[in-house]
Amino acid sequence: MIAILGTGKMGEALLSGLLRAGFKPGDVIATARRAERAEALRERYGVRVLSNPEAAKSAETIILAVKPQDMASLLAEIAPHVPQDRLVISAAAGITTAFVESHLSGETAVVRVMSNTPVLVDEAMSVISAGSHASEEHLKRTEDLLRPVGKVLRIPESQQDAATALSGSGPAYFFYLVEAMVDAGILLGMPRAAALDMVTQSIVGAAIMLRDSGEHPVILREAVTSPGGTTISAIAELERHSVRAAFLAAIEAARNRGRELAAG
Repeated sequence: MIAILGTGKMGEALLSGLLRAGFKPGDVIATARRAERAEALRERYGVRVLSNPEAAKSAETIILAVKPQDMASLLAEIAPHVPQDRLVISAAAGITTAFVESHLSGETAVVRVMSNTPVLVDEAMSVISAGSHASEEHLKRTEDLLRPVGKVLRIPESQQDAATALSGSGPAYFFYLVEAMVDAGILLGMPRAAALDMVTQSIVGAAIMLRDSGEHPVILREAVTSPGGTTISAIAELERHSVRAAFLAAIEAARNRGRELAAG
């Protein structure tokens, strides 16, 4: 039995992904703050929606999917109901495994996860890190839960805040880029729908090339960049406006904000 505590946007994305991966509605429990939200989850997915303590007591694997600022109160609520032999998966940005362990009794296995919204289309990037009591078996169980909805990578927990900024928030950067490129197409006289189709397919194609070719992105970019051509003219403008530096600063800011949220 799997319980997802905190079924907001990411929690619901994980819930729908588990069901698409073959888990039966009877194998999954969800929790929600509001009665209308609980009813919507029951109707949409056919899962049981219980209180946080009831869900924690009933499940072998407990996924904590609340916002970072709500984690301490959630842990205080469920701690008396979590047996030591459970696997607890924390999916909240910035929350360390040590923090979760300190609120639970005994040597409860905790695995920290950062996924992203492409879990909705089974193309998530999930990174996982073991807490001090989590074994290889616990990591494999976590991977088995997440692999059907995307790629899973093990990293040291010291890199989790960076992963949150890079891949956790990463889809938003691409949507922002698409928005800007579509606006550029409209500026140049393209209909919005046509511009969106062209930009979307260009990004999808480029991403598949990058993933499947094994080539460094610099090599792939240079293959499109002819001397004195249109692409180098565009790249020169991007460099003139310090777009690369802006991305570095933006992702660093996201990492720092994640730490601030976790600190309360």
